[in-house]
Amino acid sequence: MGYRFFQPRRFLMFVIPTMALVITGCSADRYFMVPKHNMEDLRTSVQTQRATQVTMENNATVRHEQLLHKSDAATQTILDAIATQVERPVCPPAAAPVCPAVAENQGRADRLKGKVIVGEIEKFYLAGPGHIYTARIDSGAETSSIHARNVKRFERDGSNWVRFEVPLPGADGEWVTMEREISRRVRVIQASAEEAERRVVVELQFAIGDHQQVAEFTLADRTNLTYEVLIGRNVLRDVMLIDVGKEYATELPDSYRRQAVNGDDS
Repeated sequence: MGYRFFQPRRFLMFVIPTMALVITGCSADRYFMVPKHNMEDLRTSVQTQRATQVTMENNATVRHEQLLHKSDAATQTILDAIATQVERPVCPPAAAPVCPAVAENQGRADRLKGKVIVGEIEKFYLAGPGHIYTARIDSGAETSSIHARNVKRFERDGSNWVRFEVPLPGADGEWVTMEREISRRVRVIQASAEEAERRVVVELQFAIGDHQQVAEFTLADRTNLTYEVLIGRNVLRDVMLIDVGKEYATELPDSYRRQAVNGDDS
């Protein structure tokens, strides 16, 4: 009778997988199995948190509505105060129309399609001092200019102003002081000068014929020029037409001539 010897290798092949299965089963029970009483506590905790969240949302909605109500009440209070303090304007009774007095001579200016026809030379009435100058009409100049001297800048009520002198027509050596707010400054390049000159620009009210207007004028030294006033494109544009074959195509009103301190009745 033969004997079979015990083979350790086959034994180990059977024992090791069996032990691994037992150990894995124990580990799974340890980490994945949760007692029922612990699950109940977890459900209770979740329900409590949900109830707390709902309560907080309801409280936030109530507070928001209270703030809106207070804001509406404050706005209404302000509107009531304004309505109480501000009185509605009361329109005065309409006055009977009064026809304006007709002057002896209101001036003359021919027009073409609503534009004043002027010649190369025109009489120019400067409001303020009430002077009448002889003006050259020049479509080649962009900005109009007037003869001035002693141009001094100064500040008034936070704005930039200028004080200057204009000549008294017909009176040799006499000048009149004027003050105007500065509109802007411009750089002028003359053919006779190497460097550009900075000039002050002011608004002046004037009349040519029966046409009145407010326009910008540069304050310039026109001592070596024939005419004290130059009318440029900023005045001519959309307002006047030049008839190059005419001079003094317009006529100022008699009232302007009487106010002018120059003795010129032409």
